[in-house]
Amino acid sequence: MSRTVFCKKYQQQLEGLDTPPYPGAKGQEIFATISKKAWQEWLAHQTMLINERQLNMIDAKDRQFLQLQMDKFMAGEDYAKADGYVPEQDK
Repeated sequence: MSRTVFCKKYQQQLEGLDTPPYPGAKGQEIFATISKKAWQEWLAHQTMLINERQLNMIDAKDRQFLQLQMDKFMAGEDYAKADGYVPEQDK
């Protein structure tokens, strides 16, 4: 049986991550409070932000921006989207 967490983004019990996504306290926090579903959605959104906004992950300012957007995304707050992005309509 997979482990479940009370997902901060979806406010319900969902399948949790298999391992912390990165080391340290932030990785442990994500592991304990973010579902696998929310994390996968964040990874897709993060990739879109990096590509569309041409973020440089060597630049500390760009990494801080991405961290802030991840925190907002997971908390259900208003977060940055790619310029001109229009989400696909559910079929």
